[in-house]
Amino acid sequence: MSNFKVEGNIVDITKRKIFFGEVLVEEGKIKSVIEISEQKEDAHFITPGFIDSHVHIESSMLIPSEFARLAVNHGTVATISDPHEIANVCGIEGVEFMINNGNTVPFKFNFGAPSCVPATIFETAGAELNHDDVKALLMRPEIKYLSEMMNFPGVLYKDEEVLMKIAAALELDKPVDGHAPGLRGDAVQQYIDAGISTDHECFTAEEALDKLQRGMKILIREGSAAKNFDALIDLLNEWPEMMMFCSDDKHPDSLVENHINALCARAVAKGINIFNILQAACINPIIHYKLDVGQLQVGDFADFIVIEDLKNFHVKQTYIDGNLLAENGKMIGDWIKQTPNQESVNHFKCSLKKIEDFKFPFTDQTEIAVIEALDGQLITNRLSAKPHVLEQNIVSDVENDVLKMVVVNRYQDAPIAISFVKNFGLKNGATASSVAHDSHNIIAVGVDDKSICEAVNLVIKETGGVAAIGLGKEIVLALPVAGLMSHQNGYQVAESYTLIDQFAKDLGSTLLAPFMTLSFMALLVIPRLKLSDKGLFDGDKFEFV
Repeated sequence: MSNFKVEGNIVDITKRKIFFGEVLVEEGKIKSVIEISEQKEDAHFITPGFIDSHVHIESSMLIPSEFARLAVNHGTVATISDPHEIANVCGIEGVEFMINNGNTVPFKFNFGAPSCVPATIFETAGAELNHDDVKALLMRPEIKYLSEMMNFPGVLYKDEEVLMKIAAALELDKPVDGHAPGLRGDAVQQYIDAGISTDHECFTAEEALDKLQRGMKILIREGSAAKNFDALIDLLNEWPEMMMFCSDDKHPDSLVENHINALCARAVAKGINIFNILQAACINPIIHYKLDVGQLQVGDFADFIVIEDLKNFHVKQTYIDGNLLAENGKMIGDWIKQTPNQESVNHFKCSLKKIEDFKFPFTDQTEIAVIEALDGQLITNRLSAKPHVLEQNIVSDVENDVLKMVVVNRYQDAPIAISFVKNFGLKNGATASSVAHDSHNIIAVGVDDKSICEAVNLVIKETGGVAAIGLGKEIVLALPVAGLMSHQNGYQVAESYTLIDQFAKDLGSTLLAPFMTLSFMALLVIPRLKLSDKGLFDGDKFEFV
């Protein structure tokens, strides 16, 4: 670890001041920050590194070490990482995998203890974490917080197991993350009073403001599927110390392009104060989660970035603990030579399926319930449609874009859950994925039973992955780590994902991120209508249809 100095326009977020100066680094920490003159027009800028304040690393389809190699190029030095997805598949063993793999690279992952495994009792998951398991995780120094408490009905109805998990975090002085889409008024006050301090699920400014005024911190989310930036960003002008930026779920092709730096650039374009932006992007997560991440102050860890300007946020250099890890969009240093252990975890025990398994018999129904997928949102609407019947079975109505959707239990052989969905737009074939929040059973949508069956079987053969079939060809991206992630190089995975994403669009999908949207059609804790392996579920009433 060398001693060195970096010159540039230093952005002191705490003092809300920019000046030309010099940062001296010794033994991985900031020895001094010296002001030399006023800000120089032709100099680059030095700021603290960016932090993704809520992300499921698994959604990048990359193991943590590969996620880090991509993220540092965009100036990200740390994440608040919820290993909820792998925990729902593999339990504590999955959380251990994430921590151990993350420790193989010099990136600051800050993992949480998953609070909802299984997420609900209305789906089949691969594991269960009770309050004793959660408390054991929270006692570990690597675990910084209790992950998003999605079971808000459990909080409101004072479920003993839920309250004991929250109490364990609060006793250890670790924050509790929230997840309460649409919750307002007295109900959200009760949720906050239980000890929950953040929410990343607001999709209107009115909802976010209600929560902010009650003392809850709001995360502005812009991921590959859920995009709430435009709805919420203006609130940052008035609530700079109460807001953060997060991606939540970011697919590999998107992570290659940008990360939190893109949200900063968009916020500047919206006219938001630069210090408010950087407060949300760099400082607030450190304070809220008590992170060992530097704020560009004397004595701090030397976690900072050099950027060209405060408009486009093009990152020139990324330093973590005084080590230069990325420069001009490329990873550098010894860390890229490290080969993390290739241990793996998974839980995949279902057999290959037959076309007959996907039949939906017609029994004189005059209408069927239809899930309306909304591009760029996790919430769905509930519609109804006239059934399209062929040989006494209800089938996809391609002309009206009402397609058959199925969820297949991946943990054991069981009857297949079948429903219908609108707005996927497929005209040929089918898509399938073992990334299906929260229990990650296999979810598929297609124009006919044969295509759906073949796509599902492609995923089963790989013990996890995303697949698409149609127009005389098939593509599958294998995800053998928990059926969620690949061991492969992050850029290779991004390239493979880009190909299959485009193929889904070639098959007719009109969605911005077809596979990401598909993965959320099984997310029961987000209203209104979703499909689990046990059946069609009403997310408002929290019961099966």
